[in-house]
Amino acid sequence: MRSIAFKKILLTIMVMLLAVSLFTPSAQAGDVMKMEKQELSENEIEGILLMREEEKLARDIYLALGDKWDLKTFFNIAKSEQKHMDEMGSLVTKYDLEDPVKDDTRGVFTSPEMKKLYEELLAEGQKSRLDAFKVGTMIEDLDIADLEKLLKETDNDDIKIVYLNLVKGSRNHLRTFHRQVEKSGGTYRAQYITEDMYNKIVGSAKEQYEISDPDFKYEY
Repeated sequence: MRSIAFKKILLTIMVMLLAVSLFTPSAQAGDVMKMEKQELSENEIEGILLMREEEKLARDIYLALGDKWDLKTFFNIAKSEQKHMDEMGSLVTKYDLEDPVKDDTRGVFTSPEMKKLYEELLAEGQKSRLDAFKVGTMIEDLDIADLEKLLKETDNDDIKIVYLNLVKGSRNHLRTFHRQVEKSGGTYRAQYITEDMYNKIVGSAKEQYEISDPDFKYEY
């Protein structure tokens, strides 16, 4: 019995040490903006500007749908999207890029495509509470797809750390919206990420850690 108990304790310690090794930062996430600037490719520039407005899209839609349906879920996630917007804004500032968010008014975008998407999603989400939750799910589906693509196109550690934390947040938001869709009697099929990726995300627990390793990999 003592041998079994000792093995259980040893296993617990090993798991804890593994967790620490995975998530102990090589550079604290809060210090990302202090990391050395590196030359940006055109893809990296386009990616930063895209995600700056895409995070605004998410925030603006969630605030609007929160107002429409008086649902705390949207207001809570909108706060997170504001933080994501701010993180992308910090990268815009760090690399002296022209900020596409020239007017922070809800529903105002520099990109005509983003403006069109905002109007379409807002109209869809205003049909019913279930449709509102489906819109939230779709936005996070899109965010994950875009961020995973952008991660493959950048070799700058500071940008990778920001993207990794944003996509982790999007996975958590996807889990939340998926549950709300199911509770509302509806279903959602992935439109941007693969069905396997979607099922792996919604079938797993919330991620409660800060990613500081630019080489971190989430196993879909």
